[in-house]
Amino acid sequence: MQTEIARPSPAQHVATGSGPTATRAQTAPDVFGNIFIGIAGMIGAGKSTLATALGQHLGIDTYYEPVADNEYLSDFYRDTPKYSFAMQVYLLNRRFQQHQEIIWRGKSAVQDRTIYEDSIFAKMLAKTGLMDERDYRTYVDLFRNMSNFMCKPSVIIYLDVSPEASAERIRMRSRDVESKIPTGYLEALHEGYEEFVGNISKVIPVIRVDYERFATAEEMAEVIKREYLDASFLRQVTRFDPVR
Repeated sequence: MQTEIARPSPAQHVATGSGPTATRAQTAPDVFGNIFIGIAGMIGAGKSTLATALGQHLGIDTYYEPVADNEYLSDFYRDTPKYSFAMQVYLLNRRFQQHQEIIWRGKSAVQDRTIYEDSIFAKMLAKTGLMDERDYRTYVDLFRNMSNFMCKPSVIIYLDVSPEASAERIRMRSRDVESKIPTGYLEALHEGYEEFVGNISKVIPVIRVDYERFATAEEMAEVIKREYLDASFLRQVTRFDPVR
């Protein structure tokens, strides 16, 4: 006789401060069905703002990037080589918890920054000598093992902003830990995002948005509906490999 293994409650797995914000002002359009929208983009690109607006407009749960309670963040910006690996593993774990909760809940949701983007930061840190190569290999192995248990988002919205625009938005939001991010770091990060979008679009449908030109939530919802429902937009590939 087989014993049924109890499925853990999603609430037991979600990281503190990173759970959903329910925004049920409207009902998600039936045309979408059950949709998982991931929002990707540079630091300061406007991911949280768009996630909030889309969540409210579509009436779906919104999940935010864990920032306020990130206990590695200040140390990472103070001494990046020392804390880069710990920071990336911490973020990977937190985002995996959040990603899985979205899947387990089985409801439409929008997520501010996807788990796949963590690999951009890790690869850039290794490439620029800010993460030990051995640590990077360990990180990639961990990411690949975790990816075997992840269901992909329905679509990723990439907010395309330049390093200069990213720097300006970082300055405007005035987070102390981000105040000393060098321009070179943002330029390397932007290169990583360009490579990332080319690779992830072979696995997950990507809608690239020039977000230096403002788009309202209503306009974005229409863009998502149009592009998401275009059958030729869908791709059939197994999974995303962060090192390619």
